[in-house]
Amino acid sequence: MSDRRTEILRAATRVIARRGVRGLRVEELAAEAGVSTSLIYYHFNDRAGILHRTLEFISDRADRYTTGPAPQDGPTDPRRDLEQILLLELQDVTEVRENSTAWGELRASAVFEPELRDDLARATHTWVHEIAELLGRADPAGTAPAHAAAAERLTALLEGLSVRWLSGSLPLAHARRLLREAIDVETAHAGRGGRAD
Repeated sequence: MSDRRTEILRAATRVIARRGVRGLRVEELAAEAGVSTSLIYYHFNDRAGILHRTLEFISDRADRYTTGPAPQDGPTDPRRDLEQILLLELQDVTEVRENSTAWGELRASAVFEPELRDDLARATHTWVHEIAELLGRADPAGTAPAHAAAAERLTALLEGLSVRWLSGSLPLAHARRLLREAIDVETAHAGRGGRAD
């Protein structure tokens, strides 16, 4: 991806985080990115193209900041990897705050803008699938349906905790503690094959 296009997508993420999807205007985006509106249309065709590519950018950026350093020689701890990936979504750094806020704005707008739903559903499905795979490595004796259900619960909880943290309703440390506890519950639950006691 060209540097110019990447900068436009960064700017789109900032604008969506600040003003919401409905507040995204091509002229404001151009000013934020320091480019002409014609360049934005050249790269993205229309507003729908901007939203589609921004959602992909947000997902890719989250993948980058939640993927820790490459493992050193020796065995890895799948449970620790799962916790790290999820907790890295709750960091008080600009990139994470922008990403999480923009993701929430895109999700909320999909209620009123059906053209966003398919893209969001795909992105969510990919995220849930990745978390389910990590749960499967952490609990190889568990079932795929149990891991998928646990991944749905954990990602939904993470989104809710993120919104509460970002809106000032929940301190970051408490949100992280609640997420750790949920991971403990879900990995123990999956270890029982997803059966309730």
